[in-house]
Amino acid sequence: MDIIPLFDVNGNVKYTIKTIKQRQKRSGSMQIYFFILYFFTYGFLGWCTEVAFATTKQHKFVNRGFLNGPICPIYGVGVGIVVQFLAPVKDNLILLYLTSTVLVTLIEWITGFLMDKIFHHKWWDYTGQPLNIGGYVCLVFSLVWGVACVFIVKVVHPLIHKGLSFIPEVVGIVIIAVLGAVLISDIYVTASGILKLNRRLEMMEKIAAELREFSDKVGENIHENVMETMEVTEGIKEKLETATEEQMGRVADLKEKYRELAEHGTRVSNRLLKAFPKMESRRHKDILKELQQRLRK
Repeated sequence: MDIIPLFDVNGNVKYTIKTIKQRQKRSGSMQIYFFILYFFTYGFLGWCTEVAFATTKQHKFVNRGFLNGPICPIYGVGVGIVVQFLAPVKDNLILLYLTSTVLVTLIEWITGFLMDKIFHHKWWDYTGQPLNIGGYVCLVFSLVWGVACVFIVKVVHPLIHKGLSFIPEVVGIVIIAVLGAVLISDIYVTASGILKLNRRLEMMEKIAAELREFSDKVGENIHENVMETMEVTEGIKEKLETATEEQMGRVADLKEKYRELAEHGTRVSNRLLKAFPKMESRRHKDILKELQQRLRK
């Protein structure tokens, strides 16, 4: 069956069933190959766009990516899917715009929702924008993404594809393998940093709760004083005289521990707090805001 010959109009053998299957298999492999190259290319270009926007706005360099390296995976996935799977409608501008808008909006919503549920943080927030869905997506930005996708498909992507086509396939596979290994390592480091940040926030929350409990016992809101000035003022020293020496020692220890946690974050967590200034913690909202304010000083 695999070697059944097929003839052209002149009776010459043109190709066989086996050849057709081989071509189909290779075509599928090349689609995957180019999609991965598109992912890294557009992920990098997306990172450049985010950094340029943040630099213009804040007048200093800010790594706006979720990962440490120069790549924004959401751009790589989103644009990669658009250029790969919407090619059949690229000549119909209206259909291309509508499908691109819906597709990238769906990808952004899924990404925001999953990151929120997995890490317990809301990384961006469109709540203030009209017609938003859960703060993950909004109409204005979706319409902008649609225009951007049309521009990419019609203008940018032909140049990108042509450039990537010049790369020998073997070299391309090596590049994919190296970048893939780096990406996986980066994801691991970033995820570990987020988990450490969550533990740090949880510890600070527990300390704050214990200080509140102690302040209730001595009849003075020590917690507010600790949060704002980290000092015990003369006005509450008389109240504290009723506390035992052991309790006072405990308060001092808690204050010092809280200070250390607030001032000594990991490099990854500090970078993420700067990269996502609108990030909100689902479980430790006030504590996270305090850390963000400290970094802005």
